[in-house]
Order: sequence, then C-alpha cells, then structure tokens
Amino acid sequence: MGVNPPFLCEGGREVTVNLWQLVEEAVSPLGLDVLEVHFARGELLVRLERKDERPITVADLEEASRHIEALLDREDPIPGSYRLLVESPGPRRPLFTRRHFERFQGLKAKVPGPGGFTGRILRVEGEEVVFQVGGEERRLRIGTFRANLAEWPEEPR
Repeated sequence: MGVNPPFLCEGGREVTVNLWQLVEEAVSPLGLDVLEVHFARGELLVRLERKDERPITVADLEEASRHIEALLDREDPIPGSYRLLVESPGPRRPLFTRRHFERFQGLKAKVPGPGGFTGRILRVEGEEVVFQVGGEERRLRIGTFRANLAEWPEEPR
C-alpha cells in the first residue's frame, strides 16, 4: 500500500493484532483493496474497493465477507463475539494513497483534525497533494494525513 493504514481502535485503545493485514490477506486475491478497518463496541467495520476501480457490487461484498469471516474464524484475533460489517466506501470515501488523490482530482475533499480544511484536489506533485482552499493552494505530504471525499463524482471513477 505504501502508507500506514489508519489506526485501529477499540474504545479508544489500539488493538494489538493487525486486523488490517488479516483483512488484506483475505480480500487481496479477490481483486479488492482495503480502505478502512475499524473495531469498536463489538463491531468490525471493513470498507473495500475494487483494484480495477470499477464500482464494487453487492456480490463483491458478499464474497469478501465470506473470505474475511473464514480467515478471522481460523486466526481468532478478536476475543469474544463481534459483528462483521463489510461495506463499500460510500459518500465519506477515505483518501490516503497517491492513486486515491489522482483518481478524484478536481473534486472536494475534507481533511479533518487540527488545521483541517475542505478544499478541491488540484493535482499530485511528487509526494504532495495540492489543494485549492479559498484563494490559496495548500500542500500536504502523502502518508501524513487522511482525507474523505466531500463531494461525489457524477460518474463512477
């Protein structure tokens, strides 16, 4: 992937097992990429996209769910019971790789956190994403932040 995945947490504390790696191992052979893995309050949320960038289907999600469930049953990384939710990225699609920003260039993205902003993705230059925020350009280094799509494209990208 090239960047560190988002933190996994359970009630504010980091989960010691790398659930991201397990999920990735389960879905990569299916032609899917992991966008998000989050464990909290007894739910494991997984958001996926297709490597070929075509829209993900319900059939894709069902197959991924079966593969993830089988691997988690075998490895048993989460003590006790939990609910597995496997979803498409949806309207708050996470953006964190170079390809994500290239793919959604021209659309608005929200960068949360202190100093956060909403701006249009202008371009990717080297290892930086250039955003238009108001009348100014802002640059952020890929791998040091995470954003969410703030507007949806008219056609799937």
